[in-house]
Amino acid sequence: MVLRSIMDMTLFFASFFASSLGVVVYQKDKDPMHAGRDSVFTKICNIPSERGMPMSRQWPTRILSVLFLWLFVYLGATGCSGGGDSGSGTANVQTTGTPGAQEAVGERLFMDTRLAQAFSVYVDNGGNINNPNIGDPVVADVETMTPGVPISPGPFNGLSMNCRSCHFVDDVLTAPGGGMRTYADFARRSPIPARADGKTHTPRNSPPLVNSTLDRPGGVLFHLDTEFNSMEDLVAATFTGRNFGWLPGERAQAVAHVARVIRGDDGSFDPTGEFDGLSYRILFTGNNPAIPDESRLPPEFRVLVGSGTDQEIFDAVVKVVAAYVNGLLFSQTDDNGALIRSPFDVFLTINALAQQPDPNETPMDYSRRLLQLIQTRELAGTLQFVTSNPNRTDGQFQFHSQPFVFGAVELQGLKMFLSEPAAIPASPAELTAGKIGNCLACHPAPNFTDFTLHNTGTTQREYDLIHGSGQFSGLVIPNLATRDANYNAYLPATENHPNASEPFREIPVLANPALTDLGAWNVFANPDMPAPQAKITAILCDDQQPCPLSNAVLLDRAIARFKTPGLRDLGHSAPYMHTGQFDGLGNVLQFYRGTSDQARAGTLRNGDIQIQGIALTAGDLPALTSFLNSLNEDYQ
Repeated sequence: MVLRSIMDMTLFFASFFASSLGVVVYQKDKDPMHAGRDSVFTKICNIPSERGMPMSRQWPTRILSVLFLWLFVYLGATGCSGGGDSGSGTANVQTTGTPGAQEAVGERLFMDTRLAQAFSVYVDNGGNINNPNIGDPVVADVETMTPGVPISPGPFNGLSMNCRSCHFVDDVLTAPGGGMRTYADFARRSPIPARADGKTHTPRNSPPLVNSTLDRPGGVLFHLDTEFNSMEDLVAATFTGRNFGWLPGERAQAVAHVARVIRGDDGSFDPTGEFDGLSYRILFTGNNPAIPDESRLPPEFRVLVGSGTDQEIFDAVVKVVAAYVNGLLFSQTDDNGALIRSPFDVFLTINALAQQPDPNETPMDYSRRLLQLIQTRELAGTLQFVTSNPNRTDGQFQFHSQPFVFGAVELQGLKMFLSEPAAIPASPAELTAGKIGNCLACHPAPNFTDFTLHNTGTTQREYDLIHGSGQFSGLVIPNLATRDANYNAYLPATENHPNASEPFREIPVLANPALTDLGAWNVFANPDMPAPQAKITAILCDDQQPCPLSNAVLLDRAIARFKTPGLRDLGHSAPYMHTGQFDGLGNVLQFYRGTSDQARAGTLRNGDIQIQGIALTAGDLPALTSFLNSLNEDYQ
């Protein structure tokens, strides 16, 4: 009530001055940073905008702005309603923030190249924290599938490592050998900064981030071995981990360095070019008048950089970057509002076929129903095919060279994709006839992943190509008791065990047959990785509750199992598999024909039983490849 009374008095004096003064006391938008925007006081206090007002009505609102400024300073007020009795319903954006602003700030940090260990060394030696040009050679070029033929120079040439260096989008869109990416890179395994441990690449191919955070039964798990229980856990580990140049045991240094960059940033280095020189210190307040409304962080993402601890600042950084990654989704709209869809999605639309499971329908049941609907419509002769992109004036893709079509060939591939054998393994007759992909066992529509763990033989193939056929089957892998007795000998290096040798999360090489990558085996029942254990146990135990199997049995089940990737827009994420072994989709499908034969013969170590259900002939592969290509879209 006191605030309301003072406001009423202010309005009275404003009216008095408006009737007696003939000068403009306050001129808005002289600051170029705020050009084109209403005064912050106009927005906060619900004063009508001057845009479109006759000049005779503009100067009284300017006086009101001055009076409200005096009122705010005098009272330290943060709102204009005085207890919510205004009834205007206008949210105080300085207090509430703007939903989505966290994604924009997160993108800036995703691209900031000053959070890496190499930049920390530069600053420790007297370098300017706002000069990012340190010339780390790891980002000078973009490594590709072809040895010795990089994309040069890279988009971050002269700078240092950032998240975007392994998760490109349009960064090398027009460069020779480049193109659009779905937040993936072009290398078989991603380059990492040089340190004393001698490592030069990650043990795995960089997975695309688009659609990676979709909700799923049992909850999310991240990284190909499901090490991380949340996106926040993954982001924190990235900023403090080997990909950014930090060795195990250096986490505290990494956290302190990230906080140092946030404190010292003056806004002059903004790789997104979206923040008009605003520093992180200002952006993280959320309520500084200099912040445009669209960039105001909601309260749960704010931190007081000046008084916050290193950990508090680091946690705030992690939260906004995680929010940014959480927003990377397929099948959205372009900058002009046009739908972005794949030929497969358009095919479903024009035929009025279900595009999502019904409530309480599993993706597997939806996929089976979709196959039945398609077969019924095909027999009736009522299916329509896609011959052009209805969402673009030229009818074609924007970022793919293939035609935008879903025709008879793609339809045959779709039916193979969704077809299952009568039983596992596929029968001799089914193997002869072919056309059974059994792909939906791991890749059910509409997201084309079951989000769980499978061993499809990828690790075994790479190992045997190096060491000889059948050698992976003879590799000595410790049981749970042996592994637990000597963490450093078998498990990955962590903050608690920085000297662990991690032989089973390594790139296999001819000189050392003990090295390979066993995927989830490294994470399951790992005492240094407690967060994801319940979810991994549920997967390994086939969702039996309670699980009747011991951890020793489940650990054997975890050998060489990796998380199932989604299949949308594969044209923008080659090479394929966690090893980056395959350049094209045809190579992948031929690999599955081979591993299915191995699985049925009992020579695929810990192979997924569903692999035995694949019954494809060499002649089936082109149609199945065409269907997979029909899942491409113009992600941007």
